[in-house]
Amino acid sequence: MPLAATALAATDPELVAVVDRFAEDVQRDAPLDPRVRALLRLAGLVATGGTAAYRVELEEALAAGVTPVELKELLYQAVPYVGLGRAVDTLVVANELLADRDVELPLPGQSTVTRGTRAGDGLAMQKRIVGGDVVDAMYAGAPTDEQHVQRYLSAHCFGDHYTRGGLDVPTRELVTLVLLVALGGADPQVAGHVRANLNVGNDRATLVAVLTQLLPVVGYPRTLNALRALDDVTPLTPEPTAGPDAEEES
Repeated sequence: MPLAATALAATDPELVAVVDRFAEDVQRDAPLDPRVRALLRLAGLVATGGTAAYRVELEEALAAGVTPVELKELLYQAVPYVGLGRAVDTLVVANELLADRDVELPLPGQSTVTRGTRAGDGLAMQKRIVGGDVVDAMYAGAPTDEQHVQRYLSAHCFGDHYTRGGLDVPTRELVTLVLLVALGGADPQVAGHVRANLNVGNDRATLVAVLTQLLPVVGYPRTLNALRALDDVTPLTPEPTAGPDAEEES
């Protein structure tokens, strides 16, 4: 986080030095494309409610090449996961900054569904991402008086949000995983979206890099919980090592 460019550089220089140094560490050890890195860090701050830090990071993200459309799509994607309160708080900040930059609002629409198509398109997207068998089991396992929630997941979460343009599906899934990890208290959903990320082509190495980059934003407990979920879903197979007598035999 570029805290050195804020007033904290004068009031809390030691903390700024520690935070910025750690950000350099994680980028060295788990490098990500600067644009993707900036986008995902924003997602982490949205979920934690870090509005002041979000404002600072937003400037950095736009400088790194995150477009206004991508920025808005991240915030729209956040709504079904973090709720309106945190999403709207950061949306207001984003709109103020974009207006200061003379970006005309509203931006071009990115919706691809209608009221009539959102349920079918959403269910198809949900099955693509989560897996058809998993979705069918969710419907089959839900009590009769909770079936409407399953329909909401399909039509609203996946139909209204995942089908939008502006961000491709693999990027949306990374954003969703970051939102859930940063939110905390969503360990079953984190594990489910680790699987979903693998389904859409984000491999273990990518997820390790993303979670490493998230560490300075959300702290150790939530990051370690997410890494545990990753290891449970896709454990790293140890490389074979030579036996104790291998050197003598050679």
